[in-house]
Amino acid sequence: MWLPRRFKHCPSCGQAVEYRVPADDNRERATCTACATVHYENPINVVGTLPVWGEGPDAQVLLCKRAIEPRYGLWTLPAGFLELGETAAEGALRETDEEAGAQIELLPLYSLMNVVSVGQIHLYYRARLLSPEFNPGPETLEARLFHEHEVPWDALAFRTVRETLRRFFEDRRLGRPFSLHSADIG
Repeated sequence: MWLPRRFKHCPSCGQAVEYRVPADDNRERATCTACATVHYENPINVVGTLPVWGEGPDAQVLLCKRAIEPRYGLWTLPAGFLELGETAAEGALRETDEEAGAQIELLPLYSLMNVVSVGQIHLYYRARLLSPEFNPGPETLEARLFHEHEVPWDALAFRTVRETLRRFFEDRRLGRPFSLHSADIG
């Protein structure tokens, strides 16, 4: 399987790196040709929320229409890259505020999606919206609520969003308690 390679030059000294297996390792690593520093490339975490307004079958989910690439103009759950110095929950709260301007009560982690092909892990928390009023930030064209039958399934930006929403509506329809879902996305 092809994996993205992030390093071309050493962050320590600026010289070129080569991908090779260090003597005490079992996989290729970005290794500096000058200072021999080994650089590890680990998955990037994307964190966000599945915000819900109301309860039961009439509840609505909040989606944001993207104002940035990739997938400009398509709908997504409020989410983004986890920053250094914050927990996954803090990042999900921050992203929900930045992208939708939504005030929420964070609930338990709902889905964990491994997107190995791009070196990412997507984590979505369920969230209860405290108000149906939104103030989207510059990365969002529009933030709005959708009933299940209104979700623009063909205009969702990411498969992780589609899979998270699909599981949520299925759990709700079947009356199952909400629990953690995990999936590997190609």
